[in-house]
Amino acid sequence: LKMYILLVLMPLTCRGRVRGLEPSRGDVDDALGKFSLTLIDTLDTLVLLNKTTEFEEAVRRVLTDVRLDNDIVVSVFETNIRVLGGLLGGHSMAVMLKDAGHHMQWYQDELLHMAKDVGLRLLPAFNTSSGLPYPRVNLKHGIRGPESRTGTETDTCTACAGTIILEFAALSRFTGDPVFEVHARRALDFLWEKRQRNSNLVGTTINIHSGEWVRRDSGVGAGIDSYYEYLLKAYILLGDDLFLQRFNIHYASIMKYISQPPLLLDVHIHKPLLPARTWMDSLLAFFPGLQVLKGDIRPAIETHEMLYQVTKKHNFLPEAFTTDFRVHWAQHPLRPEFAESTYFLYKATKDPYYLEVGRTVLDNLNRFARVPCGFAAMKDVRTGSHEDRMDSFFLAEMFKYLFLLFAEEEDLTFNVEDYIFTTEAHLLPLSLSTAPHTPSPPANTTVQEELDDSNFDWTCPNTRLLFPDPAFPRNLRDPIRSAVDKSCPRPAIHREPGMGRPPLRAQDFMANNPDHLELLRRMGVSLIHLKDGRVQLVQHATQAVSAVAAEDGMRFMQEMMELSSQQQKEQLPPRAVQIVSHPFFGRVVLTSGPAQFGTDLSKSITGVRGFVTVAEPYSGCAELSNAAFVQGRIALLQRGQCMFAEKARHIMKAGAIGGIVIDDNEGSSSDTAPLFQMAGDGRNTDDVTLPLLFLFYKEGNILLEALKEYREVEVLLSDKARDRGRDVQEEEEDCSTDQTSPVPAATLDQSQVRTVKQDESAPHNEDVTPEDDVGPAIKRNPEPEEEPEVDMDSSRKSVEAMMADWREDLEAFQQMEDEL
Repeated sequence: LKMYILLVLMPLTCRGRVRGLEPSRGDVDDALGKFSLTLIDTLDTLVLLNKTTEFEEAVRRVLTDVRLDNDIVVSVFETNIRVLGGLLGGHSMAVMLKDAGHHMQWYQDELLHMAKDVGLRLLPAFNTSSGLPYPRVNLKHGIRGPESRTGTETDTCTACAGTIILEFAALSRFTGDPVFEVHARRALDFLWEKRQRNSNLVGTTINIHSGEWVRRDSGVGAGIDSYYEYLLKAYILLGDDLFLQRFNIHYASIMKYISQPPLLLDVHIHKPLLPARTWMDSLLAFFPGLQVLKGDIRPAIETHEMLYQVTKKHNFLPEAFTTDFRVHWAQHPLRPEFAESTYFLYKATKDPYYLEVGRTVLDNLNRFARVPCGFAAMKDVRTGSHEDRMDSFFLAEMFKYLFLLFAEEEDLTFNVEDYIFTTEAHLLPLSLSTAPHTPSPPANTTVQEELDDSNFDWTCPNTRLLFPDPAFPRNLRDPIRSAVDKSCPRPAIHREPGMGRPPLRAQDFMANNPDHLELLRRMGVSLIHLKDGRVQLVQHATQAVSAVAAEDGMRFMQEMMELSSQQQKEQLPPRAVQIVSHPFFGRVVLTSGPAQFGTDLSKSITGVRGFVTVAEPYSGCAELSNAAFVQGRIALLQRGQCMFAEKARHIMKAGAIGGIVIDDNEGSSSDTAPLFQMAGDGRNTDDVTLPLLFLFYKEGNILLEALKEYREVEVLLSDKARDRGRDVQEEEEDCSTDQTSPVPAATLDQSQVRTVKQDESAPHNEDVTPEDDVGPAIKRNPEPEEEPEVDMDSSRKSVEAMMADWREDLEAFQQMEDEL
């Protein structure tokens, strides 16, 4: 790496970013306090790169030019890790150089004095009943008073409150003033006490006054990440066993609930078996490095490999990506977490593979991010467009970790093993653990009663003994590479005659078939259920019961990839399920997903209109027992137990004119989940000639509630909502006076609504009561072999609440139409 002493934060326009002079970027600007952020954040980087002359000059510039009493509101978290951490790291390096006798002989702890000044300016933020800091503080006026322009916030992120201890404890031990460490410990103690006691997980956002969790999703990425990091590193730096005990309890829960190798998926703290989202953010890329410090190498290798393959796919790690490795948020602000984990894995394993990974990162930075005045963040990794931004952490962290990854022993002027890296990669000496300090009072905790000693490792394993086979890491990486690349390796394994065909074909696989799941297990294939109802398959050849089973697994995965590729046709737009009968008159439109087979509603002028009825069995996976009621109607079906095409064939045989599949994943909604397309079964589906649409649970429940309330419900299946005005209402004008809560019609499409005529010869059963004609109400039943029972009263909403939901869906569908 060639080091540039750059103070430029806007590398495209080649100028510094001064807060207030440039358009506001919102919370991102809270890191800027008019205190030469990049200069301070980069001090110890200069020493690590053996730029001692430049370091000495930079320190003098900090002392003469930087002011800390600015009337400006800054982030407590960012100011702590970047400014306080940068000053402490710079002080550590200055003392080290002075003691060596060659540089900084004039230094008299000036950076430490500035660091204490920063600490004192942050302390007012901790003046809360809980001890958790306010998220922001005014550098000049603190929290109280109108001139501070802050202090009204009630929430902060877990990482914001839990990433203080290293810097504050170091400041206390450098200066002999215990007040900083006391406040940082108090905040950590409060977070520990507020963990969810059953799952031992913490949420993402907490109320700083009441301690109530505001966001109850839990993961290892944004909002929580460095809280876990600082628990382990506080033990390493300070030598307090309490921090390690707490970290290990959290870590056991992370590996139990959040870790689904190679994925790390957020969950709910009260229901940790329930995923909270189906995408991952790039900040979790630090976690493999933390696992190395913990001594848990295998999952670190697996997650890191997944991240590397995503990086190779997009040149950089997108700010967020889905569980099938597509871009979710396309930005990349030159984050260093992946390089950090790469460095730690290389240090632990000495595997040259990680030098190749580092070379890829370095080459991509030079090829795609380097500009004349520095390195520009990527605005969109898919297009390669730039953003006029180079955050200080790029020089503070990325340069350090990449340099250390490639550095030979003679390139280093001091032993980095004598220091610990903060979350901003600032260097704090491990000797602080023996520095004089006031012992902290014992925390109000019952940790000793909760400990299971078998879970806790007090030393890191010897990786050469742990992985004696040099090919072992490669065997972990290859299946993950295959999953991301959508192409599986075909190992040259000699099989016995007649065993060339796998015991399970991809086209026959059912995710809820116990026999199929057992076959997957024997082949070393693990299955991950995603929140939106899809499943993720990953194969670990080393976990197969035999070499033959491993090859079967490889071939099954290859078939599955090919089947998935066939099914991933051009993205289809959403469809509409419009309730046109009384009292809705077309005003309720439910966003639905299309099928990749059957009638193409986009080519139909009229759509398909008919009354709905619930199929029996509700799954639609067998010949319908109520075929007489389904004939000439639109059948309602529940997702699961068989392929979508099989459901369509069964309702076609019963004479249905269309079908609606309702998700069985309780709580799913088109508001939060991506558009779902129903794929075929890998066979020819030309025989399916009716339309089949998919509703998530929320939208499907609206339709089922309407059916229970009004007995006869007519819907229109179409590519977009039709006119909700004259034509539909004229057809129903004899009962329009019953409508007591009209909803203003939204004009999405002015095309004429026409009714699809049903078969005049369709039989009618005069003896059937309206209740029977409606069909069974639906109760979710986890046992697939049992018939669903009739019970929807528990989920029934008030009419007012339902109408509010319908209005939300109407707005959502109109927005989706506008985007198409």
